[in-house]
Amino acid sequence: MSDLSTQQETTNLSVSKNTKKSALNKIGFGFLYLILGLFAVIQIYPLIWLVFFSLKTNQEVFGMSPFSLPQDPQWGNYTKAWTSGNIGLYFFNSIWITVLSVVLTIILASFVTFAVTRMNWKLSGLVLGLFLVAYMIPLHSTLIPLFNMYNSVNLIDNPASIVISYTTFNLPLTIMILLGFYKTFPREIEEAAIMDGCSVHRLFFKITLPMTIPVLSTTAIINMIYNWNEFVFVNTFISSDHWKTLTVGINNFVGQYLTDWGAIGATLVISIVPILITFLFLSDKIVEGMAAGSVKG
Repeated sequence: MSDLSTQQETTNLSVSKNTKKSALNKIGFGFLYLILGLFAVIQIYPLIWLVFFSLKTNQEVFGMSPFSLPQDPQWGNYTKAWTSGNIGLYFFNSIWITVLSVVLTIILASFVTFAVTRMNWKLSGLVLGLFLVAYMIPLHSTLIPLFNMYNSVNLIDNPASIVISYTTFNLPLTIMILLGFYKTFPREIEEAAIMDGCSVHRLFFKITLPMTIPVLSTTAIINMIYNWNEFVFVNTFISSDHWKTLTVGINNFVGQYLTDWGAIGATLVISIVPILITFLFLSDKIVEGMAAGSVKG
């Protein structure tokens, strides 16, 4: 009897310890979720504030608390931004310039990375080093030389200057991301294709490039966000309204004597929506691509 009693006490004690540990785990997870929820609110609140800001009049912007809700939501600010502010044209320019720049960057970076990691030639290390060193060059230090160069070849106020600049400055980072993936990519598949008589061009376009889609998706999203939000190059190289993008077009609502803050807020909301939607639907691709380039398989 005494042995049974001792065994039962031990069992009860073990169950009690597990119950306490489970309760502590629940408290810990609850506290963690609370902290994460607070961070999420801090991150999301600026977007909510911007939406409320875009629905206010100038009198509400300056005469009321910045945390107050709009008394009479001015949905007309969005109509004004899209029509009077020429935002429709700027929105279209942002789309096609961003897409073209991203496509060119991905194609050229894939060419460079494939050539450096898969082909044996003497200057491959030097070429790779030059591309990576370019990542260290400050953007603003290149504005005057680029302006002089584009001006000499009549590319000022030409969207080609923007596409070239975006592609050039995004290449180093894109190559760095692709490099990590290519170094862990199994060469046996490519070697088997070569043994079957596959040419280099077919090897790249039919085998290697399709298998790098996860990391290409990551680089495409990163480059798209940068190109969409870029301001300095467009403001420096583009002067006519016909080629301006959304980031520069906001200045249309800043006048000498009056600034339409509600329309500016509406324009900012319109410019954020595409990036926000893209990130919400493709955020898992960023994680997948980063993991693919950092973990050896």
